[in-house]
Amino acid sequence: MMDTPPEDAPHAPYLGALEALRNPERAAGMRSYHKADRIYLGLTNPQLNDLTKQWRDDLDVPDRVVIADGLWQTDIYEARIAAAKLLTQARLRPDDAAAWALIASWAPDFDSWAIADHACTAGQKRLVADPARLDEIAQWTGSDHLWIKRAALVITLPWAKQNNPKPEETAARERILGWMAQYATDQRWFIQKAVAWWLRELSKHDAARVTAFLDAHGAQMRPFAAKEAARHMRP
Repeated sequence: MMDTPPEDAPHAPYLGALEALRNPERAAGMRSYHKADRIYLGLTNPQLNDLTKQWRDDLDVPDRVVIADGLWQTDIYEARIAAAKLLTQARLRPDDAAAWALIASWAPDFDSWAIADHACTAGQKRLVADPARLDEIAQWTGSDHLWIKRAALVITLPWAKQNNPKPEETAARERILGWMAQYATDQRWFIQKAVAWWLRELSKHDAARVTAFLDAHGAQMRPFAAKEAARHMRP
């Protein structure tokens, strides 16, 4: 049984909208797939996208932050995904510290790739809006928490996808590649997969830089990760 929030809780009607679409059969399959011990409602991604798009259109940023906070705290799978989607937008007006602070505060709760990746997608937009926030992400790279450490790479993926980076963007990219040089020796599968993902994206825009990274650090990586990183490059 899930805890029912007070009727006057700001997020209560939004949680109710999620619960109204509950699909127990699909929820059971999701629980088996994701393996994290929490409530699943069985909603599809299109359903979540439709709901959260309407909510973003109807709510101002401060209200979205409050509702996202409440939804996240339920620890219900779809509520956490919806919380992240509420704050996933290239430009938030105002782009105040509250949205970023909330997203960053979620990192210790990451316990699976799916929720973490949705939260990081929201965080990517806020990092691009204010790259000085990379200083905070740098602290994640030293975490003993698998999912926080991995999130430092997922949330910085925009710097792997720039075609013609400005000098300050190149400097930020090199900073992140410096983090990955340290990650190369971390043999955990999800860390190696994240390194490979970042390098694979970068290879589409700067293959030479990925080649240089692999020449320097590829031998320390797990073979599958080094192969995946080079997948889009010519032999």
